[in-house]
Amino acid sequence: MEKNLNKVAGNTVTRNLSDLAEPTGNIYESVMIIAKRSNQIAADVKQELSAKLEEFSSFADTLEETFENREQIEISRHYEKLPKPTLVAIKEFQENEIYYRKVESKA
Repeated sequence: MEKNLNKVAGNTVTRNLSDLAEPTGNIYESVMIIAKRSNQIAADVKQELSAKLEEFSSFADTLEETFENREQIEISRHYEKLPKPTLVAIKEFQENEIYYRKVESKA
């Protein structure tokens, strides 16, 4: 998961809405696809971070020990520097890396 995050610029870029709408034919559908993928990425990153931080948790830790744990702080800082999940999802959408399908109504 993390190697996909390193390919994305960490800043905001102005995008052409027509380019985003082109694959689906509708900007709202494109935005929903990007939003759902962004939520998936955010959940994956949160789960990964929680798993790494849980290695450091101990029921015997005092408040001072929790604040002094340098490794835990470094891990948290690393995840703070990663690009936002929305930026990753937009890049994946623009590069056709997201699989999606449209459910046709039976009317």
